[in-house]
Amino acid sequence: MSSQAIPNTGTRSTLVPSVKAFLDEHPNLHLGGKEDFHAERRHHLEIFGFHNLPKQAQAPIGHVHFDGVRGRHGTIPVRLFYPRSYKNGSNSNKKLPALIYFHGGGYTVGSVDEFENGLRLLAEAADIITIGVEYRLAPEWPFPTQLDEYEDVLSWTRSAGGTRLGIDASRVLGGGDSAGGNMTAGLSLRLKDEGKEPLKGQVLLYPEARLPFDTPAASENNSGYYLECNGIFSFADHYLPRAPFKSGSDTQDVGYTYYPPAHRYVSPGMQAPEKLEGLPPAAVFTCGFDPLRDVGVEFAGKLRKAGNRVAWMHYPGLTHGFLQMAPWSRDAAMAVEDVGRLVRELSGRTEMLN
Repeated sequence: MSSQAIPNTGTRSTLVPSVKAFLDEHPNLHLGGKEDFHAERRHHLEIFGFHNLPKQAQAPIGHVHFDGVRGRHGTIPVRLFYPRSYKNGSNSNKKLPALIYFHGGGYTVGSVDEFENGLRLLAEAADIITIGVEYRLAPEWPFPTQLDEYEDVLSWTRSAGGTRLGIDASRVLGGGDSAGGNMTAGLSLRLKDEGKEPLKGQVLLYPEARLPFDTPAASENNSGYYLECNGIFSFADHYLPRAPFKSGSDTQDVGYTYYPPAHRYVSPGMQAPEKLEGLPPAAVFTCGFDPLRDVGVEFAGKLRKAGNRVAWMHYPGLTHGFLQMAPWSRDAAMAVEDVGRLVRELSGRTEMLN
């Protein structure tokens, strides 16, 4: 993995023409914009949904398998993407590493349909089984529902159910973009704190490691580049649970444990480096025109300072969401290829550098 130095903040250059053209063609597409999040859910599916992409833009894949995991909050739909090298998704003679992927969308927006194309690209580029998870969204299901479901899927991949589907239980990675990156980092911390078997690696695409109150990127990229910076705070409001109390003199908590915004599973990027020791190796990807740019760079630096193995790749001309924008942008597609290469390294195919 790359050993390049990690700065305190990222940089931006010029927005690549293909991404600028995509944003210009879809001026009403925003994540965290003015419209109600229900409308954002529909709008994202209409544009990014795999079934709505032109046939020539749909990434090929060897095999797709639909399944479900019985979790503590109910059944969790999962979609497994097998690279063409696997030949047949039911062939249990060959075992491949797997990447559990929690999609972004501010914990509130998104579905596997909108990320299928990117997960197909990653499966082929890394020669790995990618697993898209249809986890329960906030605000209907607040934190820690999502981490519970992440761990439930992880346990399933390491069980007879995962083995039956060709998953190498010793090589299961976790990954996600934006909010999904946050949840991957949060789960890694929780597994460590509870003394459980860690993920093989963390794949963090433009992660929302913490809220970007105080970063240059939050000002430079405040609006107009798909992810609306000020909308991030409404997503945090959706994600964080309220602490319900009984009425009367007894204020006993009757529902959720209280999780303040700085809790280590909610805001991994707020933790001091010494609180981040002993975590799985990570690949972190950041973009110049992303309001989350600097919190991602900061988190990568903290992980490395804590003694973890970290690869950091920065794209000064790209913006938030390049995994979904690959059908419209060769630059975005090339970045996804980079992600696939590092996923391949994290899965143990090649020697990793610090």
